[in-house]
Amino acid sequence: MQISIEDFLQKSKNLPIIDVRTPAEFMKGHIPGAINIPIFSNEERAIVGTKYKQESRDTAMAEAMHFVSQNVDFYLDEIAKLKIPTKKILIHCWRGGMRSGSMARLFAADGYDVQILQGGYKSYRNLVLQSFEQPLRLLIIGGMTGSGKSDVLKEIENLGEQIVDLEGIAHHKGSAFGALGQLPQPTVEQFENDLHKAFSKLDLSEPIWLEDESQLVGKVRIPKPLFEQIRAAKVYKLELSKEYRIKRLVTEYTDFDKKLINTSIQNISRRLGGLAAQHAVNAIEKNDFSTAIDIVLSYYDKTYSYGLSKREGQTVIPVKLDEDDPKKTAKLLIGREL
Repeated sequence: MQISIEDFLQKSKNLPIIDVRTPAEFMKGHIPGAINIPIFSNEERAIVGTKYKQESRDTAMAEAMHFVSQNVDFYLDEIAKLKIPTKKILIHCWRGGMRSGSMARLFAADGYDVQILQGGYKSYRNLVLQSFEQPLRLLIIGGMTGSGKSDVLKEIENLGEQIVDLEGIAHHKGSAFGALGQLPQPTVEQFENDLHKAFSKLDLSEPIWLEDESQLVGKVRIPKPLFEQIRAAKVYKLELSKEYRIKRLVTEYTDFDKKLINTSIQNISRRLGGLAAQHAVNAIEKNDFSTAIDIVLSYYDKTYSYGLSKREGQTVIPVKLDEDDPKKTAKLLIGREL
């Protein structure tokens, strides 16, 4: 039985998703929460594809069926490991064709109630990309590096407001130092999928708070339609003294390996200036993190101010802060929106 992508995602709240594409396809991008039971390995799919191009469809199909017959025990063992009490599953391949159909028949013969995604993963990706074009009521938390924007965003969520943590989903804090202490970044495709899932949990008719970001967050990219909405939304620019910002950043980064911090400084040495970068590295070696951060902030402050000046027509509201208190700041921002 084939079902639409809308029904598929609704049912996935209670039923497991089995993605039968190759491990390589799965790693590039998959529906969040899906489980990969590949009908072909990466190598097997390449062999089938080569036979299809160089010989014939019939030859390729024969080779495919040979691989499937060899791997039946593997498929059944993998599905059994999941211990699905209802024996109801959702399944998909790339386009909802041969791979998902073959696996569905096998699992059905083993007693499972199987529903196939009509149009496969391709239909899911179309839904994901189209979703970013939907108009949103975005509220943006801006401010120079070290203003505590991420912590303020978390406190806003704790107060019951809707947020999307772009940096959390991207596994990156946005700057040259953003990868420190983070998990490996997802692929661009997986970032989009995870982002869609985050928005799908929210009431899109109500305000959603986000942290101000460049379109690139580390190596992943915010989808253009969403980024354009971010750039058009109201920005609350947190204005915290440099002294407080340095103190916050010292606390956040002093536990990391000095070599990793210095490598991050070297990565922006051309923009920072060779001499300034060397002074920052020397300061790190002497455990003088405050001086190093002060030097680096001179670059990031100019960059942020320049970027803010380019936002024609965007409403930027300064929020002057006399202390670094994310909870207090969150209440202040919500109060301005009520």
